[in-house]
Order: sequence, then structure tokens, then C-alpha cells
Amino acid sequence: MRRFEDLVAWQKARALTRAIYQHTSRGQFERDLGLCGQIQRAAVSVMSNLAEGFERGSSRDFHRFLVIAKASCAELRSQLYVALDNGYLTQSEFEALSKMSLEVSKVIGGLRAAVSRQR
Repeated sequence: MRRFEDLVAWQKARALTRAIYQHTSRGQFERDLGLCGQIQRAAVSVMSNLAEGFERGSSRDFHRFLVIAKASCAELRSQLYVALDNGYLTQSEFEALSKMSLEVSKVIGGLRAAVSRQR
């Protein structure tokens, strides 16, 4: 791979971020500036850490940024529960976004294991 855009993990994180922005830009969710901003930042953090780690050029740095990206996925999933509990998401919306986040997390985990073996 030559570019971070080629990473499946980054591509999936981008789709997740797009979905998060779509859901946070409507209704009551949009008016909860604290949660809205926080969940958006968590989603963007996943993408950004994948890109930054990849561009660092060392497997050690990449591994460290993968750990951070995976943790941001967990933060995002936790915030999805807050959104569900406050009625900002329906159960089906919550499940779809949570599923996307878990998929991103799994792909990052696999990538992290591969990078770890290279170190």
C-alpha cells in the first residue's frame, strides 16, 4: 500500500464518520452540541489516527496510532449508547452504527496484529 486511503480500515472509518455526521445533523441530536461534537470528534479521530500513523513511516509509530484509533472506536460506541438512551437514535439506527463501529474496530485490530508481527 502506498497511501493511507488504500487501507480498508481507513475506508471503513470514513464510511462510519459519514454515517455519524448524517445522524448527528438532525433533530434533537443536532441540538445537543456537547454529545454531537464529541461523537463527531471520536469518529474523525479514528480516520485521522489511521492516516497519521500510516504516514509516519515506521511500524512502531503506526502501531501506536492504531491503538489510539481502536480506542476511539470504543469511545464512539460508548457515546452511541448515550445517544440511544436520550432518544437521539432509534434502536435500529443504534445497532447499525454500533455494528459499523465494531467492524472498523475489528479491522484495526487485525491490522494492528499484522503490524505488530512486522516489528
